[in-house]
Amino acid sequence: MQLEAIPVFETIDPKQFKDEFYEPQKPVVIKNLARQWPAYSKWNWKYFKQLVGDKKVGLYNNTKSDAYTPINTADDYKTFGEYIDMISKGPAGWRIFLFNIFDHAPQLIHDFTWPEHLMKGFVKKYPMLFVGGETSITHMHFDIDLSHILHTQFVGRKRVLLFPFNEQYKLYRKPWEVLSLADFSNYYSPEKSKVDYEQFPALKYAKGYEVILEHGDTLFMPAGYWHHMEYLDSGFAMSLRALQPSLTGKLKGVWNLFGMRTIDTVMKKTVPKWWYESKKKKIFENANRTMI
Repeated sequence: MQLEAIPVFETIDPKQFKDEFYEPQKPVVIKNLARQWPAYSKWNWKYFKQLVGDKKVGLYNNTKSDAYTPINTADDYKTFGEYIDMISKGPAGWRIFLFNIFDHAPQLIHDFTWPEHLMKGFVKKYPMLFVGGETSITHMHFDIDLSHILHTQFVGRKRVLLFPFNEQYKLYRKPWEVLSLADFSNYYSPEKSKVDYEQFPALKYAKGYEVILEHGDTLFMPAGYWHHMEYLDSGFAMSLRALQPSLTGKLKGVWNLFGMRTIDTVMKKTVPKWWYESKKKKIFENANRTMI
């Protein structure tokens, strides 16, 4: 993989953000965007445990899904308080995916400000919390609705690997899905890396970005960007989603949600083996063409 560091700014002027990152669809980290929010100093494990410690949440382990794994099906369930206690004791490869904590504690919405000076179109009904224990992994994928994302880290550090959408075939995208067939776990560690360049040779030519997010850092992920995240510490982050301004961008997101995903689900249920084999063949055909 050919990786470069994501640009980092303490603060950024809206015009510079639009001209250099939003319009060209390039990622950037803004360190001070969230530091004026009450959430910056207020949100922590103890506070969340007091608010929603009794709420049951679905937990996801580090196992990479295969052709027969139901999408977004939890591997275990605990109360949020039990989960916090578990990941506070040390490495724990369990994460919470798309937890809408604001449904249970709506007062939290007053702890941050929607950064509409940078972009418009925020989907204000769905700010989402992402929580993970140290060593937990979010495997390589792109967000199905194709929204722009502002992802702010509040507790702990997280390593992020990003690729533009057009690198999809080098990343061995599964047809009709938002996932990569390859495993990027510990990609940065020669001793622990699961990246298999012999099986997936096109990965060597994929051009992307990497960064480590710390408390208060906000990452702008343009629509369709592939991302793989590894929790270096137990921590949590919040994503604010904004729809693409163009009608074409919005329609592509709608198609992914209600067309592409529905077709894939039906085929997995009716002809799973044939569907898997035909998709796998297409994956390698697409990847091989990028190396010609």
